[in-house]
Amino acid sequence: MLEIRRLAKRFDPAAPAALFEGVDLDVAAGECVAIVGESGVGKSTLLNCLAGLESVDSGSIRLEGRELAGLDDDAFARLRRSRYGFVFQAFHILPHLTLAQNVALPLWLLDVAEGEARERAGAMLARVDLAARADDWPRHLSGGELQRVAIARALVHRPALVLADEPTGNLDPGRAAAVLELLLEAVREAGAAGVLVTHSAAAAARADRVLRLTAGGLAPEP
Repeated sequence: MLEIRRLAKRFDPAAPAALFEGVDLDVAAGECVAIVGESGVGKSTLLNCLAGLESVDSGSIRLEGRELAGLDDDAFARLRRSRYGFVFQAFHILPHLTLAQNVALPLWLLDVAEGEARERAGAMLARVDLAARADDWPRHLSGGELQRVAIARALVHRPALVLADEPTGNLDPGRAAAVLELLLEAVREAGAAGVLVTHSAAAAARADRVLRLTAGGLAPEP
């Protein structure tokens, strides 16, 4: 589903040292890979490069067999809208929309008919055990509930790739474990490729594989 070869990123193209280079990664459909590493090594930057939010200096990124590294901004934006799902530490749930509207938002951006969007959003809220809260406002929810809404929104449009950046960082350990298990299960059921960046050893251990990012690339975590 996702193939990365020899990816390199430099903040200063003239600098001899790269933030990271030689990054190789394959992620199969239904698999979730956790990426760990020291602060400042570039874990979030790597996710941004995969999403086309930051440029890469060299290397190849292929999603569903399509080369992404050379896409222009408009083409990458269209691809993100249809084939990417994002889960962030800060949730990014829109306060002026109900839970159902937040989850339906990716479908509206893809011009899915209102009735179908409402049905699919409702089904995803049921999947994260929030169907009864569909018409509630985000301010009425706990952090764990908001992250479950974020997972539903990330998966409602059936993306090929789900990128999660510290998705449990704002949650207590009990809620974090439950939310992460839900995320991994949903990625597997959807047949998406999942890439999770985390500082939490407990969170990483729940993924299918754990890789450590260094300046020289990715390596299996012992």
